[in-house]
Amino acid sequence: MVSSEGGSSNSGGGELMRKVLGLGYWVQGFRCFPWLAVSFFLKDGLNVDPSTLQLLQNSANLPMVGKPLYGLVSDSVYISGQHRLPYIALGAFLQALSWLAIAISPSNISIFTISIYLLLSNLGASLAEVANDAIVAEMGKQPPSSTKHSQSSSSGNLQSFVWIASSVGGVLGNLLGGIFIGRFSPQSMFLFFGLLLALQFFITISVRESSLGLPMSPSIGMRKQLSALSQALRKPEIAYSISWFAASYAIIPALTGTMFFYQTQYLKIDSSVLGISKVFGQATMLLWGIVYNQYLKSVPPRKLISAIQATMAFFMISDFLFVRGFYRQMGVPDSLYVVIFSGFLEVLFFFKILPFSVLIAQLCPPGCEGSIMAFLMSAVALAFIVSGYLGVALASYIKVTGTDFSGLPLGLVIQATCTLLPIFWSSCIPEYVKPKAKRKD
Repeated sequence: MVSSEGGSSNSGGGELMRKVLGLGYWVQGFRCFPWLAVSFFLKDGLNVDPSTLQLLQNSANLPMVGKPLYGLVSDSVYISGQHRLPYIALGAFLQALSWLAIAISPSNISIFTISIYLLLSNLGASLAEVANDAIVAEMGKQPPSSTKHSQSSSSGNLQSFVWIASSVGGVLGNLLGGIFIGRFSPQSMFLFFGLLLALQFFITISVRESSLGLPMSPSIGMRKQLSALSQALRKPEIAYSISWFAASYAIIPALTGTMFFYQTQYLKIDSSVLGISKVFGQATMLLWGIVYNQYLKSVPPRKLISAIQATMAFFMISDFLFVRGFYRQMGVPDSLYVVIFSGFLEVLFFFKILPFSVLIAQLCPPGCEGSIMAFLMSAVALAFIVSGYLGVALASYIKVTGTDFSGLPLGLVIQATCTLLPIFWSSCIPEYVKPKAKRKD
């Protein structure tokens, strides 16, 4: 139960909490800035082929799979009486360390060395994301004395706020990335982002967690926390939902590396156009957060997520027509298509995350929000890695190389077909969230 005094304290810390979360999610969105440089650095600096590029980028996401462990540690292990902000600070420190190390490394750095640095960077990003997501999940469940509609609205509002913060960071990161990549070296971009992360680290350690108005939940120990997570994952509405959500990504063979080479090597699309394309995509993500918050929170999750999945398949068919030259024959410049359609499809994959995160936050049992949200993001990360590896296998099957893209249209048809398949078992997602009985402390 939350007293009126606790509510007043929570209100007083709400503004600071939003600033901390806003900064964290903004930096999280801005991570696209150095990663755009990584793609060009691997292609032009280290001369990797499309499959190697995709393997490296997907393998670098392996630390994301450990998010449940990070969530358990964040929920259970307090550092100086705090269990969220220290992990955000540690994550920022590890990221700053890795990007600054890449920035000062020689241009002929080995693939193995840069892979280690990228793994370290994503380890830091994972720690920060887990702690940030846990704060959102915790705050989304307050105040318990409010009506069920208000609870859902509070959760959706905070989710939308951090979604918008991340999208703003993505828009700025891609905009600056597109400009910087043609004027500065990739190492300069890595240095800039490393210094930004160092700034986030110092800001975060200057804030006391007690001033954020977070709900007080005593540590129950990692073993009990693991038991609570296990019990939560045995709930059918949580287990089936997360399983479907992860499978809906894993089943799609990603062709991101192939499309990157097709656009830059075959079509000779300028790097600034790719930057603008990503800006357009991030702008649509920002708009999506606003539209969802205003109009779509009341739409049943199953219906909304299935509609997004079908839209993804539609745009993949559009990519098929693009590669076959259909739009070019209609007079649409390749660069215009890349900016609008390719930019939108790239972020469309993430549209499902917002409504699904709101759903899971409402289904989470109290006390293991960090663990559940971390498990969800871990499952999604693993699904993206599997998707990337399947994409490499598909590219090999259709015999696509850095100079031969004749099999790409077939690959895009196969990709669109795989995208439609999860819709047929979307009944795994709850049509609505059943109201929970209040807990008695």
